[in-house]
Amino acid sequence: MNGALGNIRVLDLSRVLAGPYCTMILGDLGAEIIKVEAPGGSDETRRWGPPFQNDVSAYYLSANRNKKSITVDLKTDEGIEIIKKLVTESDVIVNNFKSGTMERFGLDYETLAQINPGIVDCSITGFGETGPYKDMPGYDFIIQAMSGLMSITGDEDSGPQKLGVAITDILTGLYACIGIQSALLERTISGKGQKLDLSLYDSAVSSLVNIGSNYLMSGKTPTALGNHHANIVPYQTFKTLDGEMVIAVGNDNQFKALCTVLEKTELSTDKRFQSNPDRVQHRADLVPLLQDIFSTKTTAYWQGKCQENNIPCGPIHTIEEVAKDPQLKARNMFIHYQHPTAGAINMIGSPLKLSRTPVSMNHHPPNAGEHNEDIFSRLGIVK
Repeated sequence: MNGALGNIRVLDLSRVLAGPYCTMILGDLGAEIIKVEAPGGSDETRRWGPPFQNDVSAYYLSANRNKKSITVDLKTDEGIEIIKKLVTESDVIVNNFKSGTMERFGLDYETLAQINPGIVDCSITGFGETGPYKDMPGYDFIIQAMSGLMSITGDEDSGPQKLGVAITDILTGLYACIGIQSALLERTISGKGQKLDLSLYDSAVSSLVNIGSNYLMSGKTPTALGNHHANIVPYQTFKTLDGEMVIAVGNDNQFKALCTVLEKTELSTDKRFQSNPDRVQHRADLVPLLQDIFSTKTTAYWQGKCQENNIPCGPIHTIEEVAKDPQLKARNMFIHYQHPTAGAINMIGSPLKLSRTPVSMNHHPPNAGEHNEDIFSRLGIVK
């Protein structure tokens, strides 16, 4: 067995990001992933760019390592029969077609379960397979807007802002991965598979966590606080003499230590600032006082002082700085592949660190149909 999921085979009919991200994680954990596209390659991210390297998209590369690729025309009876044959020898099937598409193909869960009672069938859609929005197309940007995430991102000057990555796709991919592994674990007891219905909208709303809870408890609509925290002060960015940095004071003892570092110990005994609820209530009084002091020294100076006194802090890195970070290098968070078309490529690694069954990076993101011959011959299909 190679990897924790080395005995699992996944049939991946998904494209773009949420589904491919989920199956890439499963592949990193050792599962055999068979990526299915239409002839010529129908994953739109193959053409999303720039940047491209020898006509291979960086976007596509980011979510498709550790997979095999076949091309199948699902608009034909032959294509549907190929999928059904693959289902007989698979553990999981993942798709992110619009609601009702798999039923039109004759690949609904009830049909798949008759072919393979142990199959775990994971559907990823924008809004789920039930409810009044089930037929609406779902894209990350739209979901960020509708879920409330954009309403609490940015500040009064910027207006609502989306996150810099397609976060609702990533969250849904992670939830799908959790759900699939849970269903596989339950299958060891019941011997039966089951259907999973994942939606970007549900996943995005679940990510509201404390902000959503604040509203449900108080009835007060949260507003965008920019780089401030709704429930903790000071927990934000501060401008320094030469840039900006983040200070994340999570408790009263850390605040006392910060006041000592800033040579303003009287602030820690001020009744307005003694406890975190006090500081939240008097945010407008405290923050300008702290900002005036942080402006007098460099980021490196304050970072050193805060680290010496166990005050959580950090610089705001660019992606270039992240790529050169020695901590990430030590954690193998950047990996290298030789791709048959793109050539030498660099990719972000896996954050999963398992001691006995570590993740492995066995295969480059495949070209469309790269494994047709291997997999079709295994099925006894002559193409």
